[in-house]
Amino acid sequence: MRLRALLETDALGLRLLGGEDELDRPVRGVMTTDLRDPSRYLSGGELVLTGLAWRRDAADSEPFVRILAGAGVSGLAAGEAELGDIPGDLVEACARHRLPLFAVHETVAFATITEHVVRQVSGERAGDLAAVVDRHRRLMTSGPAGGGPEVVLDLLGSDLDLHAWVLSPTGRQIAGAGGTPLPGPVGAALAGHHLAATRTGRRAPHRAVVDGATYSLFPIRNTGRGAQPASGDVRESVLSDWLLAVEADAGDWPPARLDLLQGVTQLIAVERDRRDAARTVRRRLAQEVLELVQTGAPPAEIAARLRVAAPVLLPGLGSAPHWQVVVARVEWGGAQERPGAGTPAGPDHTVAGGPVAQALLEEILVDPAVTGPDSADRIAVAHTGEEAVALVPLPALPAAQDAGPDAAHDGAPADPALHADALLATVREPLAAGLADDGRLTLGVSAAVHSPEGLRGALEEARHARRVAAARPGRVCAAGHHELASHVLLLPFVPDDVRRAFTARLLDPLRDYDRRHRAELIPTLEAFLDCDGSWTRCASRLHLHVNTLRYRVGRIEQLTGRDLARLEDKLDFFLALRMS
Repeated sequence: MRLRALLETDALGLRLLGGEDELDRPVRGVMTTDLRDPSRYLSGGELVLTGLAWRRDAADSEPFVRILAGAGVSGLAAGEAELGDIPGDLVEACARHRLPLFAVHETVAFATITEHVVRQVSGERAGDLAAVVDRHRRLMTSGPAGGGPEVVLDLLGSDLDLHAWVLSPTGRQIAGAGGTPLPGPVGAALAGHHLAATRTGRRAPHRAVVDGATYSLFPIRNTGRGAQPASGDVRESVLSDWLLAVEADAGDWPPARLDLLQGVTQLIAVERDRRDAARTVRRRLAQEVLELVQTGAPPAEIAARLRVAAPVLLPGLGSAPHWQVVVARVEWGGAQERPGAGTPAGPDHTVAGGPVAQALLEEILVDPAVTGPDSADRIAVAHTGEEAVALVPLPALPAAQDAGPDAAHDGAPADPALHADALLATVREPLAAGLADDGRLTLGVSAAVHSPEGLRGALEEARHARRVAAARPGRVCAAGHHELASHVLLLPFVPDDVRRAFTARLLDPLRDYDRRHRAELIPTLEAFLDCDGSWTRCASRLHLHVNTLRYRVGRIEQLTGRDLARLEDKLDFFLALRMS
């Protein structure tokens, strides 16, 4: 709106004292102040309202007006309630600095002027941007992407003076306006706020304060025509949805502006759905390779499928010299896996963990330093049952690959291999917020392999590493192949029938006895081995009398015909538990 429109509104009681030639200045906001120096709160384009409490004598007017003019305000309105007539020194100072000056009648409250300006400015901006958004919606839904999310964010900046960013559920920046990136720790903190608020069922937008700045967080979810039906359980989508972070407090926004921001999220959601569709090819390739590996297909057949997958995941290389396997599992219901147990005790099966783990793994495997929605092109993730499996191609590995993530130095090439701790370094906190108190993510990373023959072993190795992670406390845990003991590295290569026979011969008698008598012989055996055969430490861990522990161990030996005082028998039991 223009200053002239304010003067022409009789209900506002404004009288022009100077600056008639400047009445076409736009008004972008309003601020009331009696500070001698309000510059820190001004951004330009405001109508400043003042009761003149800052003025002690005539000399105060010049510096006050100079500060306002320097800040780029549109005009000054001074109230007559305190001093009656507006002082001449203020009129003269405004004339020198070409700042329009209005007198506000004593019967008119500043709140009346503020409400009028805010209503007019918000309505005009919302109407203008709504028209632009409508055009952009038609552009995005009727053909190629219309410039991506950045275009919409630029509109928010130019039309509503709002700084906004699109973030992934881990806080990685997908898009931003004006080339101003959001610092990584800030993005992670905002994602954590958003996920925690969503899990508690709070209505969006969510308000968050990070490093002294206030943000409003909007979920990006497609609810328009052609959208997938919304799930009744927020856990199925909370860890995969993008969010829109706006640097503003939306708590006092009028409904029209909130509706407008919801429309913006719809535009971005359409683009999100389009780019998700591009992952279908990579997911299908991963699923085909995984099925071949799990069914024991000939290496030549697996190699042929990898030759098809490599150009899609590593454009320009033709084939991948090395591959790594990453396995992830998301479980709901607060169930914790016990070391050596194949499945968690009593999990909540109402939410399928496989698809959630698949979407999470696709996000986690993206380099956190890379921005943009298309940075996951080399990630191929399948899901089977409750776990997700990623096949990650590596272009090359340095000679010292086994030396770990810090092997590269003195100009040596950086190790491109994935490392478990590094994968979770920047995403642990936001994901823990999304998992809340009833979810858990565990992840295992294999060593790199350079042939199809090694993929089956790499898959088993990653699964073993994930089970190691599951034995640890915490909502988000990972383990890598470096953390597996040497005997565990051999287990993936033991044939399945041999494993089943070995574990059944040793453990089935104990499991049967536990089912009939609830004697807890298996947990006792695990604890006894973990305590290196120490009677006192094991009894203390299990909160048992030593005599009770001796009775249980004696029962284990009687049922299996083994002697837990012998190293060979201890090792057999240890391996049987690891393979079960």
